[in-house]
Amino acid sequence: MGTWEETVLVAEIGNQSQVPVLSFSATLIAPPLSPLQQWPFMVQMATNVNEQIRFIAAMAGFFRWRRVVAIYEASVYGGYSGMFAALAEQLQNANSEIEHQLVLPPVSSLSDPKTLVREEFTKLMISKQSRVFIVLQSSLSMATHLFREAKKMGLMGKDSAWIVTDSIASLLDSVNTSVISSMDGVIGIKTWFSGGDDESFRSFKLEFKQRFRSEYPEEDNSEPGIHAVRAFDGVTVIKKAMIELDLSGTHLSPSYMLLNNILSSNFKGLSGSIRFNTGHQSDSRIFSVVNVVGKGYKEVGFWSSKFGFSEDLVGEEKEERGERNKFNSSDNNMEAMADLVNWPGNLKRVPKGWAMPTETKKMKIGVPGRTTFDQFVNTKTDPYSGFQRDFITCGAKISLTL
Repeated sequence: MGTWEETVLVAEIGNQSQVPVLSFSATLIAPPLSPLQQWPFMVQMATNVNEQIRFIAAMAGFFRWRRVVAIYEASVYGGYSGMFAALAEQLQNANSEIEHQLVLPPVSSLSDPKTLVREEFTKLMISKQSRVFIVLQSSLSMATHLFREAKKMGLMGKDSAWIVTDSIASLLDSVNTSVISSMDGVIGIKTWFSGGDDESFRSFKLEFKQRFRSEYPEEDNSEPGIHAVRAFDGVTVIKKAMIELDLSGTHLSPSYMLLNNILSSNFKGLSGSIRFNTGHQSDSRIFSVVNVVGKGYKEVGFWSSKFGFSEDLVGEEKEERGERNKFNSSDNNMEAMADLVNWPGNLKRVPKGWAMPTETKKMKIGVPGRTTFDQFVNTKTDPYSGFQRDFITCGAKISLTL
């Protein structure tokens, strides 16, 4: 299953019938109970969202975005709200904070999602300062409305920054050019897999492309993405578990034996190492950092929670030496990333990430009627003159250029 709604529905059925269920939806952080407690027969193969949140917080910290707007599409079954808490904690460590949480209802429950998005953006522009938008979780349908309306309303312009997680970034190959063009300048983080020259991957890729072109001749891109690769690995997990199924000399039922075999998986799949810990993929992943440009996107580098950002893949020899890039170190490669990114509005520098709200209370400055020193403030001239007026005027000009 690719969405949490689908996962929950099938996981309930799996529990009742005691049949293992493999899920490809994003690993949730803090539902009311952990997935393993609620659905012991569910095994999650997707990447843990915590690692993606660390990347987002690292970006905010390095680029000095002190406030962000966090956006996510609510699930009918809940569960995604824990992302806010995790993001808030990581941002706090990076001297940043969530200024506004924009929670959108499930797109399937809306008769006019475009109008709702426009209204929410209007309220945000009126009262909020941050122009750094983080889309934590969204369906492709909702994301389409988000970016199209944001572009129309000028929120994809200069000094804005947009970051999307794997839930959207992994689907960039699937969206049409009209949607992609409205996302110009967006930064995304998606699970990376090597592909490369591995014989098993070449064989899989060849068969996948042949079948895809046969069934979808109108599609231009027939390359297998992370979802196709994970699905193949999922089938391999079940196949290996079935082969190793041995019911002799055990009191466990076939269902529990199959589940135990699945959770004991330990092999190198097409998407990377396949190992589980408490029902989740246990190994940290390398992520690809992508940047939407025009009607496509480019890869600007790689990121992992262990090594940070790098323009090139982290080599095994570097890991063996125990080297580690930290985002707060002086030689941080985030600076290199800033030069590689095409920012919204074709900005040639890192966006400042804030703008004055359209409706703000004007600051009133009182001036004494009588003063001892005219050099400090002189009320006899029109307009008032003196150091106090010059100081305030200069400060206002500096704030407008920041």
